Amino acid sequence: MPQCGMALLLTPLFAPVETWRQLFQREMPDLEIRIWPDAGNRDDIEIAAIGRLPENVLRSFPNLKMIVSLFAGQDLLMADTTLPAGVPIVRASPHTGDPMMDEAALTHVLRHHRNLPDYLLAQRRAEWVSLPRIRAQDRKVGVLGLGIIGLNTAKCLAAHGFQVAGWVKHPRKAEEGIEIFAGKDQLGAFLARSEIIVNLLPATAETDNILNRETLALLPKGASIVNLGRGQQIVDADLIAALDSGHLSGATLDVFRQEPLPKEDPLWRHPRVTVLPHASRVPDARAMVPLICAQIARLRRGETLIDVVDPAIGY
Repeated sequence: MPQCGMALLLTPLFAPVETWRQLFQREMPDLEIRIWPDAGNRDDIEIAAIGRLPENVLRSFPNLKMIVSLFAGQDLLMADTTLPAGVPIVRASPHTGDPMMDEAALTHVLRHHRNLPDYLLAQRRAEWVSLPRIRAQDRKVGVLGLGIIGLNTAKCLAAHGFQVAGWVKHPRKAEEGIEIFAGKDQLGAFLARSEIIVNLLPATAETDNILNRETLALLPKGASIVNLGRGQQIVDADLIAALDSGHLSGATLDVFRQEPLPKEDPLWRHPRVTVLPHASRVPDARAMVPLICAQIARLRRGETLIDVVDPAIGY
């Protein structure tokens, strides 16, 4: 039995169970790991490191002191209306963002920047075409959402020479190489200057349907969209209409309102839409376990936890 008498309940996502056990053993050998649904004596569970559990399950652990969210987005966890009151929820995401998300965003931005969707359409028609070749320094990219992942993605795009701007809910200090737009009053100006949009917004009531007929019309003609955030943030019918009218030139979508995307959905067959099966990233247990253990150490010492989720805003 662990010396501290503390047990952690784990939903072993993204890696095999034994990998998680080995990582925790290396970082905190006195911590007992229990794998859902084999919780054992529920009185022992003081930490839950989870994606999401069925409703009312977390309430059944009377000594629960901390919930660690294993997902970057908190919408699935926060959708549980039975979360125990007063138990803090903390993130397990590195402050350096996620290199896989940086890679995904850069890949898709470069693809639109270098007109690859248009060249593919031309190839299917057996047409030899010459399209404008624009230097990265002359291309304006906009990132919606500058959280931990979004900010580091924006920095990655800026490091590759793009003119990068970010849009956030509240004003914040400037970031080197990134122009900052904030609040609803500046959303229009942000969209109007962005030729390629990367959406990395958190899922909240305020961000639902944020890319709709009115806001899509504010983008410059020929703009492209890369959605790596959440599917409910784009109104699909409005996106298709903007593509069909020629106002937008293309869209790369990795997230959808319903996943898997139903086979009958028109997005599958639209010539200017690239459909990806929520494939941009997979969280790295090797990066997460040290962060989880550091939070547990703070909890043991009675110190203030960091990276705490605010239930009032959903992230």
